[in-house]
Amino acid sequence: MSALKLQGKAILVTGSSQGIGEAVALRLAEEGADIVVNYHSHPEGADHVVQQIQASGRKSVAIRADLGLVPEVQRLVQESVRALGRLDILVNNAGVEKNADFWSVTEADYDLVMNVNLKGVFFVTQAFVRHLMERKRGGKVINMSSVHEELPFPHFAPYCMSKGGVKMMTRDLAIELAPFGITVNSIAPGAIETPINSKLLHDPAKLNALLDNIPLRRLGQPGDVAGVAAFLASSDADYLTGTTLFADGGLLWNYSEQ
Repeated sequence: MSALKLQGKAILVTGSSQGIGEAVALRLAEEGADIVVNYHSHPEGADHVVQQIQASGRKSVAIRADLGLVPEVQRLVQESVRALGRLDILVNNAGVEKNADFWSVTEADYDLVMNVNLKGVFFVTQAFVRHLMERKRGGKVINMSSVHEELPFPHFAPYCMSKGGVKMMTRDLAIELAPFGITVNSIAPGAIETPINSKLLHDPAKLNALLDNIPLRRLGQPGDVAGVAAFLASSDADYLTGTTLFADGGLLWNYSEQ
C-alpha cells in the first residue's frame, strides 16, 4: 500500500456538499487529510460527505456559510481552525452560474455570481492566508476555475468574467504570497458530469454536439477533477504556483461555437 500523500493535513473545501466539491473532499480524505465540508443550501449532502469521511477514519465537520458575505467567510475559516486545530490547504471550489442573455442579466444575478465566484474566493483566501501568517507556516490554495477563464460562453457573461478574475487572482497572489511559502494554483474543469448539467445530459442533440468538441469523446467525471486536486495538494506540486491545470479532455483548444 502506498503512503498517504496528505496524511495529517487539514483542508477546507468550499461548496463540497455535492458534485465536484464532494469528489474533491472525499479524494483528499482518502489521501489522509482531515476535511471541513462547507455548504450553503445542501445540509443533507454535506452530512453525507462528512459521514463518509469519518467512516474512513479521518476527522470531518460540516460548516454552513454564505460565501458572498465577508463576515460569514471569516467565521467559516475561524470555525474550521477550531474544528481541526489548524488549516494547511484551502480548496476554493464553491461556484454558481446563471444562464441569461446579456441584455437580460439582472443586477441580483450578476451580484450573486460575482459574490460567490470572485469576491468569496478572494476573502476566503485572505482569511486563510492570515491564519497561515499568524502561525508562521506555508500552505496551499487551490482555486476551482473553469475553461471559461479562457473560453467565451455566450449567455453566461458574469460567470466567464468571474472565472477570468479567478485566473488573474491566482497569478497575482502566487507572486505576492510566494515569499511566505504559500502556493496558489487553479484547476479549470471542462464539461463535467454533475447535477448542474442534468438538463444537458438529458438532451441528446446538445450532448452529442458537445461531445463532438471534446477530443477524448466523453464528459469528465468529478473524480477526474478530484485527482488533479489531490496532486496540487500534495508535495508533488510544491514547485507549482500561479498556474492553471486544465481538466477538460482537450475541449479548450478544440472548441468552436456552433
